Amino acid sequence: MADASNIYAGVAGYFGKPDHPGKFGVFQRAAKGGEWKHVLPSAEAYTVFVHPKNPEIVFAGTNDGVWRSADRGATFKKADFPDAKKQVWCFMVDSRDPKKMLAGGSPIDVYRSDDTGQSWRKLPSPKMPEHCKGPFASRVMRFAQNPRKPEEIYAALEINGVMRSTDGGESWTDCSAGLIKLAEREHLKSKIVSDTTAEGMLDGHAITINPADPDCPIVALRMGLFRTTDHGQSWQDMDVKRFSPVTYGRDVKVSTAEPNTLYAALSVAASSHDGALYRSQDNGKSWQRFDKVQVHGTIMSVGLHATDPNQVYLGARYDGEVFGTQDGGKSWQAMPLPGEVQHIYSVACG
Repeated sequence: MADASNIYAGVAGYFGKPDHPGKFGVFQRAAKGGEWKHVLPSAEAYTVFVHPKNPEIVFAGTNDGVWRSADRGATFKKADFPDAKKQVWCFMVDSRDPKKMLAGGSPIDVYRSDDTGQSWRKLPSPKMPEHCKGPFASRVMRFAQNPRKPEEIYAALEINGVMRSTDGGESWTDCSAGLIKLAEREHLKSKIVSDTTAEGMLDGHAITINPADPDCPIVALRMGLFRTTDHGQSWQDMDVKRFSPVTYGRDVKVSTAEPNTLYAALSVAASSHDGALYRSQDNGKSWQRFDKVQVHGTIMSVGLHATDPNQVYLGARYDGEVFGTQDGGKSWQAMPLPGEVQHIYSVACG
């Protein structure tokens, strides 16, 4: 399967280091060797997304809206997007119709496409309450769609918790009260960029839903991994610290090729020099370290292939570090981006 696959890395600048040199945008290479190509150099890329039903189509969410490729990432063109210079952080394909998609932005906004991402329209504002003030606007970081109730969609929000829609993204309700309640516990308090110690529990980075357990979304937060069983009214700590010495949750994804299998990127903090990729094969009850590498930056993203469970990739924030396995974790290969780059935010494959 790797013979026909590509790997992608999305690279953006880093807040606090505006003069840091290096390239940004989207890089692409063949999974089975070859050189990285700098295929989108004109915009910072916060996410790269391979269409799960058609790997010819690849999207980049950037600081200038949506960019789209129809040739497996060889070239990108700017999509018809309603807001100029809008940051786009995530994408989702509707499980009922591969032409229908959502995109999430910063400040918090949701966009819909009905033509496989060629054009987009802005949906009504989610109108989320601001739970804490930070140095950047809150972002829609990831969507997760309930496979049995596809009108139900959850979204992880950076420094603003979680929101939920029951009408396919047209309107949203806040699901953060339970997270704020948990932040009353001493070990779950964290304040770095705002005026509240609930900040860490509101620092959402990714959310996923296991099709075998569709009513129990799992969110990756600064303080670890948390699950809800009541549509976001309350949240339970999955207590990942039992298995990992590092618990900063930057990414969590369910495998679409392995039943009940989850992958989580766990590191020390947003800016750190260590981290590990963990895998659960029992829907999050237990976790084992999966990677066999030493990263030198926070692991920002896990890239899973839609149909080939043997392919798993990770991207670490600094020094262009990308690592991957194509044999289900038996061996790992370093695939560093060329030259000096800014900061990896996303890896994907397909």
